[in-house]
Amino acid sequence: MSKTKQSKVVVITGASSGIGKATAKSLVQEGHRVALVARSEDKLNSLVEELGSENAFSVKADVSDFDDVENAFAKINAHFDKIDVVFANAGTGASSPGIEKGDVSDWSTMLGANVNGLLYTAKAGLPFLRESKGHFILTGSVAGRIALKGSVYGASKWFAYGFGQNLAEEMREWGGKCTTICPGMVNTPFFDEPKEDKLAPEDIADAVNYALSSSDKACVREVYVMPTS
Repeated sequence: MSKTKQSKVVVITGASSGIGKATAKSLVQEGHRVALVARSEDKLNSLVEELGSENAFSVKADVSDFDDVENAFAKINAHFDKIDVVFANAGTGASSPGIEKGDVSDWSTMLGANVNGLLYTAKAGLPFLRESKGHFILTGSVAGRIALKGSVYGASKWFAYGFGQNLAEEMREWGGKCTTICPGMVNTPFFDEPKEDKLAPEDIADAVNYALSSSDKACVREVYVMPTS
């Protein structure tokens, strides 16, 4: 990282694997400190050990539970004494495609993470970001920019995209920034089988770093990332 850049404290939800884990590693390499939030305590502890306790701090929390999220932010702020960036990355998919044959309990779990989790992360994080004039970044999807037959997951990502645009306007009033990352298919544990010809989690980590690289006078509101193949 350039010596002219200031080290930031970045909160990452869904940090135990995939995009969140890759982003945590990339940010630490760039000289930032990370707060890792996920439900898997063992994986979080392992990642903190890998990154070093001087660079990383973890809190077990379920983003679909507002009290859990709020308590996580309080612990993170107490540990680092500031929060500069929030990367709302936690999310999940539905195992049953379509509406008519979809599984209602499956939808409930997915929307708890993809919709409520995003709302709760923003509500809990914004007071700290207002104080630091910080940056909120969220993982959307190309699925939230196109029509996919019967896709409830896609609809949840349409929500994420619209939410990110609206939040950017709200944060702009006090000098904050909001960026929506819209990736195509990413090779993560999200899928049952590897998708090695698609984007890598590190590609999305690069997009996060790109959003953070903008000047104080500019906000990268959207990064649309697609595989070349």
